[in-house]
Amino acid sequence: MLTEDGKHLYVSYDEYHNLIEKLAIKIHQSGWEFDNILCLARGGMRPGDILSRIFDKPLAIMSTSSYRAEAGTVQDRLDIARFITTPRGEIAGRVLLVDDLADSGRTFGAVVDNLRTHYKPVTELRTAVIWTKGVSVFQADYSVEFLPTNPWIHQPFEAYDRTRPQKLLEKWKV
Repeated sequence: MLTEDGKHLYVSYDEYHNLIEKLAIKIHQSGWEFDNILCLARGGMRPGDILSRIFDKPLAIMSTSSYRAEAGTVQDRLDIARFITTPRGEIAGRVLLVDDLADSGRTFGAVVDNLRTHYKPVTELRTAVIWTKGVSVFQADYSVEFLPTNPWIHQPFEAYDRTRPQKLLEKWKV
């Protein structure tokens, strides 16, 4: 649900999963065949996992981080992992790169450049996101929703950003 001022988008678990399914349909309808899915941790892990299951393709993970300031709400220095975790040795062939959103587009652009420079066995690379914000300098090959007002997206699992074990102990009276 987008707030009236367009500054916040609140997404339920059902909406989130529906959007991932719509993303899968877009990818499937394109007719593009790929060998691996590479998700960007953390935001791309949930969509990557679901797409990996739907397409029955191996899931590789690359860790990136830029949203650390102000409890994860302000973009900071971009860090990209030196290694990719994959069940099949090295990432290669046709790769679908997945994240949750193209916000500024800075992370996607840097990761694509990194893959093209340092991972020569990748023969073709396409990108997929759930959301693309209006300010993004990167346009994914596959995207479900375009957000021209650039809202902050409140994803259903973000409550865990503030949850600590003690809070769970209190909740479950353990």
